[in-house]
Amino acid sequence: MVKNLAVAVGRRKTSIARVYLRKGSGNIIINRRKFEKYFPIEEYQIYVKQPLAVTDSLNKFDILVNLRGGGLSGQAGACRHGIARVLTAYDESNKPALRANGFLTRDARMVERKKYGQRGARRKFQFSKR
Repeated sequence: MVKNLAVAVGRRKTSIARVYLRKGSGNIIINRRKFEKYFPIEEYQIYVKQPLAVTDSLNKFDILVNLRGGGLSGQAGACRHGIARVLTAYDESNKPALRANGFLTRDARMVERKKYGQRGARRKFQFSKR
């Protein structure tokens, strides 16, 4: 049985990422798929790996992520937040570097709800004088 070194949860928009840190060689597995297959866009791949790059642990750990909810952008953000949190849980000395880069801050921006009597969250129906 494989032992988890640390466990953390990352959130962004409506996405939630449960992140498990294990000893290994730098493999990232998201929802039982390879990291590169799950995030085919290179921008998201770089975004998710940022906390690992800052703490010089790209090839030290295997990371297992369970993602649910939202779209790719929100999931990438949740993944980054979770990885930063799990690295902090594993080694408290990583916290200043991750905090300085803003990886531990939860991005609280959410989609505003649609209001009744309007076309969208803020957009009104077109006014007709006649």
